[in-house]
Amino acid sequence: VSLDDENQYFVLNEEDDTASVKMFLSTPEISQRPVYFTNLDVNWIPANLPANKFKIEYRPRLEIDGKYELLVQASDKSGNSSGNADYRIEFEILNKPTITEVLNYPNPFSTSTRFVFTLTGSTPPDDVMIQIMTISGRVVKEISSAELGPLNIGRNLSEYRWDGTDQFGDRLANGVYLYRVKARLNGLDVELRETKASQYFQKGYGKMYLLR
Repeated sequence: VSLDDENQYFVLNEEDDTASVKMFLSTPEISQRPVYFTNLDVNWIPANLPANKFKIEYRPRLEIDGKYELLVQASDKSGNSSGNADYRIEFEILNKPTITEVLNYPNPFSTSTRFVFTLTGSTPPDDVMIQIMTISGRVVKEISSAELGPLNIGRNLSEYRWDGTDQFGDRLANGVYLYRVKARLNGLDVELRETKASQYFQKGYGKMYLLR
C-alpha cells in the first residue's frame, strides 16, 4: 500500500503518520478485522522528499482457505481523504499446492507464444514440464522449469516464448498441436485445479494453433 502526498511541507515520515492509514482484513471467519501497525506482519517505510510517498508492506500468514477482502482508508496530514471511496481488493487463499490448466498466449500464434497458469500453496513446484505433441501423440518438444523461468505462487506468465520449433530447433509445420503440463513438488504430483478454462481441455490436453 502506498500513500502519495504532493505537499512538500508535510512529509509522511514519522511514526505518528501510521494513523493516516487504516487497514481492515475480512476473513472467512471475521468481518473487517483491524490490521495494526504493531503487527509483525506489517512493515512501514517512511517517505522522503521530493517523492513524498509513504509505503506499507503487509505479509499476513493466512492459514484458512477461502475468500478475503482488504480494505484501506487513508488521508494526509491535513486530514484530506485519499479518495471518495475506500480501496478494496478481494482475493482467495488456497494453501493446498495446485496448478491450473496451462494456457498458451497468443493462440493461434505465428512467431511465438507464452504460457499462462496459476499456482497455489506456499511453495512453487520444483519440477514443471510442458510437453507439446502432434495430434497423433508424438512428442515434438519438452519445455522444462529452467526454460520457463522463475515461478511464483499466484499468476505466472512464462518468460519463455515457444517459437514453433521442435526439440532439435527445426521449424514445425503449420497446424494443430496438443500440449499438457506435468508439475511435481517434493516428488509428488501437484493437483490440477479446475477453472473456467478447463472446458477447453480434454483429459488434461490443450490445443494450440501454429499459423505462420
